[in-house]
Amino acid sequence: MVSVPFQPSLFGFGDPLADPSFSTLRRFQLDDQSWVDLAPGWLRGPDTLFTALAESAPWQQRARWMYDHRVAEPRLTCGWTVADASPPLDDLGRLLSQRYGVDFDSIWANYYRDGNDSVAWHGDRVRLALERPRVAILSLGSPRRFGLRPRGGGAGRWFTVQGGDLLVMGGRSQHDWQHTVPKTARGGPRISVTYRHSR
Repeated sequence: MVSVPFQPSLFGFGDPLADPSFSTLRRFQLDDQSWVDLAPGWLRGPDTLFTALAESAPWQQRARWMYDHRVAEPRLTCGWTVADASPPLDDLGRLLSQRYGVDFDSIWANYYRDGNDSVAWHGDRVRLALERPRVAILSLGSPRRFGLRPRGGGAGRWFTVQGGDLLVMGGRSQHDWQHTVPKTARGGPRISVTYRHSR
């Protein structure tokens, strides 16, 4: 269990329920082969799901080699298959699969405990197996900036994701673009729930 100094919104509690019509979704073209979908407020009751995951998910802090020593990743992580996930995570995965025409079969969650937690510029490893993977991210908790930049250099794009917002990267975005959640001076706790497909 992780204790969090999270300030929920007045409207963030209640049973988590997604918008099956994706009525707020807007597509942003990154280039002629890469895109991002953003659906603000896609999930109602996001603070309920945030609290449940923060208190009960099997969070771990991984370490990785940087030069000649191991360093702790600046966030907590855990994961499941969609088949093994409990409601509403499994139902959300099925809804996303219907919308995007792929079988989202895995879930990976990142817990950014405060503004010091982050993830560096990267492309998801699913690009090594798939030409045009779709990666869907449900944001819970405090707002954070989410950035994308072309791998070869050039102008990037920035989004601010709030609790309940859905962001989906598609086309060749994992191959030709990188994304990040940078550190911030006034960041509160946030959980990102990421759905990926393996075929």
